Amino acid sequence: MSDWMSDLPEAAQQYLHGHRLDEVECVIADLPGIARGKAVPASKFARQKFFHLPDSIFFQTITGDWGEAAGDDGFIEKDMILEPDMSTATAAPWTGDWTLQVIHDAFDRHGEKVPFAPRNVLKRVVEMYRAQGWEPVVAPEMEFFLIARNLDPAQDIKPMTGRSGRPAAARQAYSMTAVDEFGPVIDDIYDFAEAQGFEIDGITQEGGAGQLEINLRHGDPVKLADEVFYFKRLIREAALRHDCFATFMAKPIADEPGSAMHIHHSVLDIKTGENIFSGPDGEETEIFTHFIGGLQHHLPEAIAVLAPFVNSYRRYVRDHAAPINLEWARDNRTTGIRIPLAPPQARRVENRIAGMDCNPYLGIAASLACGYLGMMEKRVPSAEFSGDAYEGEGDIPRVLGQALDRFEEATALHEVLHPDFARVYSIVKRAEYEEFLQVISPWEREHLLLNV
Repeated sequence: MSDWMSDLPEAAQQYLHGHRLDEVECVIADLPGIARGKAVPASKFARQKFFHLPDSIFFQTITGDWGEAAGDDGFIEKDMILEPDMSTATAAPWTGDWTLQVIHDAFDRHGEKVPFAPRNVLKRVVEMYRAQGWEPVVAPEMEFFLIARNLDPAQDIKPMTGRSGRPAAARQAYSMTAVDEFGPVIDDIYDFAEAQGFEIDGITQEGGAGQLEINLRHGDPVKLADEVFYFKRLIREAALRHDCFATFMAKPIADEPGSAMHIHHSVLDIKTGENIFSGPDGEETEIFTHFIGGLQHHLPEAIAVLAPFVNSYRRYVRDHAAPINLEWARDNRTTGIRIPLAPPQARRVENRIAGMDCNPYLGIAASLACGYLGMMEKRVPSAEFSGDAYEGEGDIPRVLGQALDRFEEATALHEVLHPDFARVYSIVKRAEYEEFLQVISPWEREHLLLNV
């Protein structure tokens, strides 16, 4: 085994034990969270310290079109220098040969971090916390649907057929029988996750037909974002083995709940390792309330990152398991900001706004940025909400255009995420929104064609 392979993470070494590594997939997440990169023979990877990709991968919309975000140099597709983070080396166990994946970080020709690379955005926010003596901790929850193969975009999405031969039924939240319906897919998810060294905290059936949730153990934000990035591919590959698709769309089926990426937050004091949300006697601290206040004040500006597509806003429907406002409460799943039941050392804040369609690096970065600003600005939250928050008024943007308006005015948020990221993100998402507005929907043809 060559020197670089002897330093691989333990799970990667176990995966390769007794086998010859064939290929390395060098990957990086673009703005939507799609894996971009190159696959290279293992022998070539061993000789290269970096590889190149054009910076234009960050100017591309979800449809493959381009936003005019290249800046003063123009659209010349400058090469970035992509350097491997070997701590992210992990198996690609669904491939036909012995393959590793390695996440790379993006630098420009001067060795500076590319500010609109999503992993760099998250690292920047984490570094701001650490400059204050704080260590942010997150735990994401991943919701997704297993659906029947859909090859025609004009056709409605339908749940997958389970092992019983019946289409997956909705409204069976937490049902073990429902989980068993997807047993072969879940078995492969577990097997792939084990091969990749990921620890799943649990899998449950959610309220939608064919909808599952995977919880991950809390930890470092960058590491957890890496895992969600990897998990999306892992789950898709497991589904394909069983003649179905996995989708992370926020709202894939009209009458079913949407899919969220709830983000649990706590913050530790770097020197003591103690949770700064709890005082010496276990009481809630002022900084805890400031974090909540920051989410309430700044999340409307960050919604365009947490809900990045036109479909994302179809999830925020009253009484459909998604928040419609930014009220906060203890142990109340109808509010946008929830304080789960937990002992003082595990006191945390759950952001229930983010959709599963968001880029995990950017979604976690934006959520952390809102809490950071709240702590720095000493934001005071509203009074704790009591009752059913679905009965209240909605106070978050309802369409992507409105969300982008708020994002573009959020100068304080831009300074945390990076102004150049904010510039590029806004241009690309505006281009994408304009593309969507050119599409005539079936609803318009049905109700307007002969009636107006």
